[in-house]
Amino acid sequence: MDPFSILKRPVASEKVVRMIERENKLVFVVDRRANKKIIKAAVEEALEVRVERVWTSITPRGEKKAVVKLAPEYRARDVASRLGIL
Repeated sequence: MDPFSILKRPVASEKVVRMIERENKLVFVVDRRANKKIIKAAVEEALEVRVERVWTSITPRGEKKAVVKLAPEYRARDVASRLGIL
């Protein structure tokens, strides 16, 4: 699958900005059928980073949200800047 069909859009909120700065995490709305392994591979391919861990949840609106923790050698702040979040 194409990584850009799995990653629908990044999430930008105050809470996410705190997660980017303090915890080295990014948040995306993803395809509902994607599992954690597929999401991890899509983020690594699309953003050229290494992912440590992925958490997923379904929002009350029925969207699937993925929280992605980047490896320590990558900074979420730099990636978020490239994506236009910060």
